[in-house]
Amino acid sequence: MIDKVTHLGTGRRKTSTARVRLAEGTGKLVVNGSKFEDYFAHESLIKQACAALQSVEMRDKVDVVVTVEGGGAAGQAGAVAHGLARALQKLNPEFRPVLKKAGLLTRDSREKERKKAGQPGARKRYQFSKR
Repeated sequence: MIDKVTHLGTGRRKTSTARVRLAEGTGKLVVNGSKFEDYFAHESLIKQACAALQSVEMRDKVDVVVTVEGGGAAGQAGAVAHGLARALQKLNPEFRPVLKKAGLLTRDSREKERKKAGQPGARKRYQFSKR
């Protein structure tokens, strides 16, 4: 689909990883071989994933092909947004201040904390009994 000059961006969120290919075009958005709207079922996830394109007003000026894997729908949408922002920054370095101000270039490092031995969860403890 994309045979022009491409700009690559890798985005990560929770356990999801998105590889984004960006080229100048007509606004086609493809995620894992299906349309953006079909892949991200909920409207808020579509809005979150397209946030980078909306902030620099490039929604109808670039073609985007994304391969995303791991995690759930929300993590994948965040990973796509992060990857898109990084690819847009490579396309035009003047977009950096706008994307940075919107918080799209920062990798959200929050991940699930591991369960600890001798307790039922990451932070939860078994009930203490004095006697």
